[in-house]
Amino acid sequence: MVVNKTKKVRKLRGSRTYGWGSPKKHRGAGSRGGRGMAGSGKKGQQKMTSLHLIKRTIGKSGFTRPSKVITKDVAVNLSVIMCNIDKYVKDGAAKKSGSVVDLDVGKLGITKVLGAGSVDMKINVTAKIFSSIAVQKIEKAGGKVIVAE
Repeated sequence: MVVNKTKKVRKLRGSRTYGWGSPKKHRGAGSRGGRGMAGSGKKGQQKMTSLHLIKRTIGKSGFTRPSKVITKDVAVNLSVIMCNIDKYVKDGAAKKSGSVVDLDVGKLGITKVLGAGSVDMKINVTAKIFSSIAVQKIEKAGGKVIVAE
């Protein structure tokens, strides 16, 4: 005669030991202390130590300056000026009188002149900011440095 044996699933449904093992397991985010950064520093120092290692702060910190207050200097090297001096004269940003060229880099949208490159002619440059090496090179070639306001 065939005996109808009850399956283990039906017999042990709701048991603490059958199925997923420990009753803690397979409960979603609760078993791992919440989702994401939840509970950081609330349960001992388990999560805080890992945050200190990656130098991350919880919540807002510091101050962000408004972007309209921040000004960035647009810089150009002397080598670029010397390569394009004829173009500047042609476009009207510079004026040539004899062997001297008067250049206003402010008309080109440039605020700072840097000293990389060489100057081989007399050039009077007008800008807001100059590096010390740029001033030396321009004056050594016989030109003038004019600081605009």
